[in-house]
Amino acid sequence: MRTRLGRRQIIRVVVMRSLLHTTNSSSPPPGSSRKQQHCGSRCFVVSLLLVLLALVASDVYLSFPNRRRVLPLFPQQLLSRRQQRGGEGGCDIFRGEWVPDPDAPYYTNDTCKVIHEHYDCMGYGKPDLGFVNWRWQPDGCDLPRFNPWRFLHMMRGKTLAFVGDSLGRNHKDSLICLLTTVAEPTTSWPSSKHTVYYYADYNFTVAHFWAPYLVRHEQIDEDGPAHTGVWNLYLDEPDGVWAAHVAEFDYAVVSASSWFYRPSMLYEAGRLVGCHYCRLPNVTDLTLRYALRMATRAALRALSGADGRFRGTALLRTVDPSQYEGGEWNKDGNCVRTAPFRRGQNAVQGLEREFRTLQLEEFASAEKAATDGGGKVRMLLMDTTEAMILRADAHPSKYRGWTPEKHFTLHNDCVHWCLPGAIDTWNDMLLHMLK
Repeated sequence: MRTRLGRRQIIRVVVMRSLLHTTNSSSPPPGSSRKQQHCGSRCFVVSLLLVLLALVASDVYLSFPNRRRVLPLFPQQLLSRRQQRGGEGGCDIFRGEWVPDPDAPYYTNDTCKVIHEHYDCMGYGKPDLGFVNWRWQPDGCDLPRFNPWRFLHMMRGKTLAFVGDSLGRNHKDSLICLLTTVAEPTTSWPSSKHTVYYYADYNFTVAHFWAPYLVRHEQIDEDGPAHTGVWNLYLDEPDGVWAAHVAEFDYAVVSASSWFYRPSMLYEAGRLVGCHYCRLPNVTDLTLRYALRMATRAALRALSGADGRFRGTALLRTVDPSQYEGGEWNKDGNCVRTAPFRRGQNAVQGLEREFRTLQLEEFASAEKAATDGGGKVRMLLMDTTEAMILRADAHPSKYRGWTPEKHFTLHNDCVHWCLPGAIDTWNDMLLHMLK
């Protein structure tokens, strides 16, 4: 059997052969001159010095794993070193840029049947499919593409929950599609807001909970001042549709923001404390920032382990930016770009910037509380905002299905993400974070 040698081993073999050759040459055959004998000794010393310099150079040369172009012969070894350093906090996987990926996509709407009509850009005729041929490249390290075999083996006997709005469903659909390349789940619907995907061979469950506000809510007006409905939000009560199940979770991915733009009445401890855009006399407008902050706080508190029910890993995913150009979402705004922005060409602004800031603040507080509580719960931040603000090309626009809804007109969709597409990177990140 042939053995593959590493770079150091190759250098050492060459070194040993050089030493043996020089040593043999230092004993000249009978009849050779004294000059030749003297040269043999000098050659041995010179060879030895050259050997030592080669060894030192090899150590220095191999001690810079970040210089990818200098060391093309052993990429797997370097990748594993980078991944390990990234896992230890030496690399921020959320800072980087998009680079071409000619191997993508890794599934299609033919191979994956769970793609919601909102995200099926291929099925609804998006003309330029180049948006699928990109991957996220963090600065200073590598983020491997999602490995479904590795993920399923890692999740054996576990439950992973997605809690939030339609972007959480978008994320969940991406995961199920990536997994269908190796396994198909059995699907069930315990309720209209609770979907379960079970992988029997791995005893692994993916659960999705429709909780667009994260907290308990109820619609009190189908129209309202913005014609998108008015909602009562109970900001200190996590939505029971998911909160009742936290003891079953090993991992929970929490995300919400887009529904908070709708007018709402805000309650705490059962008492009306204010509103967002209700236009009612004698009711303080606390703004949607306050509503999102308090709802996020309540959700993270439910996953803090303080009540002893949750003992897993909670991930908070940051705000997902909408990317309308040429107008607002309901005034002819659209997203028709055909390639990602380059780094620095686009940035999160306005309310979404404020949303991300308050999410980071609430996460920091929740992480500290979890640590102070004995560290039985792990809190992780999935800060996808910077990566996604560069992908205005990967939204459905008008190329998606839509079931008509009362009091809601179909507009171009520059909020959700085509499947397959840029959102698949979230699962690259998820696997990296959980491994």
